[in-house]
Amino acid sequence: MCMFIRRKKNRSGSTSVVVVDKSRKGFKELVTIGISSDNAEIELLCQEGQKWIETHCGNLDFFDQAIREQEEKQVIEYLLSNVEKVLLNGTQLILNQVFKIVGFDSVDDDILKHLVIARLSQPMSKSATVDYLKSYFDEDIQLHKIYRYLDKLYNTQQERIQQLSVEHTKRILGGKIGLMFYDVTTLYFESDHGDELREAGFSKDGKHSQPQVVLGLLVSKEGYPLSYSLFNGSQYEGRTMLPIVEDFVDRFKLDDFIVVADSGLMNKSNISLLESGGYKYIIGAKIKTETEKVKQWILSLEKKDEEFNETLKGNTRLIIGYSTNRDKKDKYNREKGVKRLQKAFKSGNITKENLNKRGYNKFLEIADNVKVRINQEKIKDDERWDGLKGYITNTTLPAKEVYEQYNGLWVIERAYRVTKGTLEMRPMFHFTSRRIEAHVCICFVAYKVYKELERILKTTDINLSVDKVLSIAKTVTTIKVKLPSSGSTLSKTLLLTPKHKSIAKLFDEEFWENYLG
Repeated sequence: MCMFIRRKKNRSGSTSVVVVDKSRKGFKELVTIGISSDNAEIELLCQEGQKWIETHCGNLDFFDQAIREQEEKQVIEYLLSNVEKVLLNGTQLILNQVFKIVGFDSVDDDILKHLVIARLSQPMSKSATVDYLKSYFDEDIQLHKIYRYLDKLYNTQQERIQQLSVEHTKRILGGKIGLMFYDVTTLYFESDHGDELREAGFSKDGKHSQPQVVLGLLVSKEGYPLSYSLFNGSQYEGRTMLPIVEDFVDRFKLDDFIVVADSGLMNKSNISLLESGGYKYIIGAKIKTETEKVKQWILSLEKKDEEFNETLKGNTRLIIGYSTNRDKKDKYNREKGVKRLQKAFKSGNITKENLNKRGYNKFLEIADNVKVRINQEKIKDDERWDGLKGYITNTTLPAKEVYEQYNGLWVIERAYRVTKGTLEMRPMFHFTSRRIEAHVCICFVAYKVYKELERILKTTDINLSVDKVLSIAKTVTTIKVKLPSSGSTLSKTLLLTPKHKSIAKLFDEEFWENYLG
């Protein structure tokens, strides 16, 4: 409020001294101090008016503030009465951008995007996903359209999706794939009935009596998913790698890469096939099953951290490394396993059926052709191998680099942890091959988006995990207000808490424009 003295000429020739308020709405006369025709008296009236302003200014400010507060309340009430929707769509706003950065938006169907973002935000059944998309994101997708899309995805889009993933991976890795890590896992079904694809087999989830499929996954350095295939649930995992690698190499015309795999996937046949295909490889060695000559050489080596020894095995190199951390882990696991055997032994639960090579049952033997006992000599012999690890390769890489590249296998182990845990790929509730394939494809895309968001957070110095960011984003609200006069809708995303503000840049359009630029 701005007040001042005005000298107002009257028709009679006299002058009125008035206190005037100037506001955004114009001028308003507040009080007339007096009227006079004498100049000296008029000056005295002006002085009285100034004193009036000084005396009443505070009260008038309070009065004016009350008016403003009333006006603000009216505006807020009007605004709230026209709220059209309230959405908890923070994850959607972020993941839409990441989906686009990878290139998946070029797949001509928004249902893929909705299913992937829902899988990352709140994994659930397809039926529950319909309700989630409507309630949280205001996306109205009917269940029968989702099922129709799953068939479309299986028939026409899987190849395109894997191609987009590979192209993006190449871009962020400087133009080439380099290392390819391969491993398998199993995905079980909540069912007692199988078919040609779903069969019981050795389950990595301990669900040996339930039907399952075997999933083979190929990932790059840093763990970006490249390709996958599904196999019959009873398929021996060692026979899954070559078909995937050969198909992938043929489709994407690769010529400079190294395949890295665990020893469990390797046998003489697989190694021969890798070599006949001209592939470079690094695989884990089964050092305890080597020839006596090689085993004696390994056990004669001095155990030192960061030191490696190697010998030739035909056209390949056998590299042996030692780690004190591995030594401690081997010792701890063995002691834990032996204690479990001793406990079972005392309770009388060990029988001849326990005599096998699984885990620490290898320490059991038959005594006097009658009873089972724990062989202490086998335990002592096993101790000699603590901390030792072998690698077989046909590359010319230095031994330490072979070791480091092989250790990169943790990225695929993490891929399975995220897809099985965070994305809840299993158990599966689909019962036709095409729907099963489509479900796995959606999880594949979701993991690719997950990994890209992880990379974005790292490169933009947002020191939070993907899981933490998505957890915070789930509490971010967007309100939509309909403007009655124009019929248009105004949207506002609310970042209210300190946690919201820690990821505020992820809701800034300019941030994504600069990132894409």
